[in-house]
Order: sequence, then structure tokens, then C-alpha cells
Amino acid sequence: MPTDLQRYWNHNTHYHRRVLRAVPGRARAVLDVGTGDGLLACDLREQVPEVVGIDLDAEVLARARATGADVQWVHGDFMTHPLPLGYFELVASIATLHHASDLASALTRLAALTAPGGRVVVIGCARPSKPRDFLVESAGIAQHHVLSRTRGFWQHSAPVQMRFPHTYSEARAITTATLPGAKWRQLPLFRYLVVWSKQI
Repeated sequence: MPTDLQRYWNHNTHYHRRVLRAVPGRARAVLDVGTGDGLLACDLREQVPEVVGIDLDAEVLARARATGADVQWVHGDFMTHPLPLGYFELVASIATLHHASDLASALTRLAALTAPGGRVVVIGCARPSKPRDFLVESAGIAQHHVLSRTRGFWQHSAPVQMRFPHTYSEARAITTATLPGAKWRQLPLFRYLVVWSKQI
């Protein structure tokens, strides 16, 4: 079953289902970049036989390992660790790419790890700069208050960085230039969504 949102609800776990719905049919291997506490990797393992969760933080990765899930936990930097290229039918990342030094390079790396016919799915973080951004984030504030009252707010143990290097507009421009054909959407709860399919 997917993450129990009554116990583990936050702005990241809220969007697990978007990632799970994007898993291609008959996927055999997926990669969770910036796996953190490992909840998304555990959810993915319910659907896919081989799941790799990679994270740069050894302490938080130890907590992911403690779940006992049948997931390959990898300590390393997804940009440089020798992961197999063109192997994963889904490469997913939630609230991780704003930690990377260069968004375009990070997206290029995710694409390189994706198998032909596979998908990249990113739930990213950016900062508002336009009136529409502030309207969406206002809706997110209201949603946060309602859901955090009804479900509680679970604070994950991964490092938090609230200084986002790009605006939503910049993140969208970089994404569409780096991954032609990518679908990009700003989401409530202070996130954006990227879905990109790699041509066969």
C-alpha cells in the first residue's frame, strides 16, 4: 500500500501518488533520487521488482535501510555515482534537485539514467516571482492548513534547504530547454511537476 498519509503526511508524500501513477507498465527497475527516509522507494517497490534509492546523506539513508524494505539503498551522489545508464524505466526525484549545483546538468543526468521508453518524474521546489505563482501558493497555504490539521504534519529527517535557486519561471525554462517535450506544471503545496518520456 502507498505511504500512510495519516501518519506520514507532508508536502512531499502528498505527491507520491503522482509518481506512482507515472510508472510505465511492466517496469522492471526504477530509481528514486534523493530517497531520504525511503518512503517513496518503498511505495515504488509495491509496483516494481527492482528499486534503487540513492542519497548523499549517510545518516538519513541508514533510517531508510531500517525500514527493512527490499530496496537497494545506495550512498552516493546521483551525479557521479556509477549507476547504469539507460537502465531505469522510471527515474523519480522529489524535493531534491534544488540541492544540485546546476539544474540543467541534473536533469540531463536523470535523462541519461532513463531507459528508452522510460520516464523522468520530478517534484521540484522553486520560488514565486509572478502574480500567478503567488495565487497558486496562496491556495497551497490554505491546503496546508487544512491537511496538516486533519492528518498532522510529519517532518522527514533529511536535510532541509528552503533557499531555492530558481523561480518557477526559471525552472520551467531550464526544464523545457533541457528535456524537449517535457510536461511542466506548478502545483499547490509549493512544488512543481515535470514528466518527461524518453524516446525509444
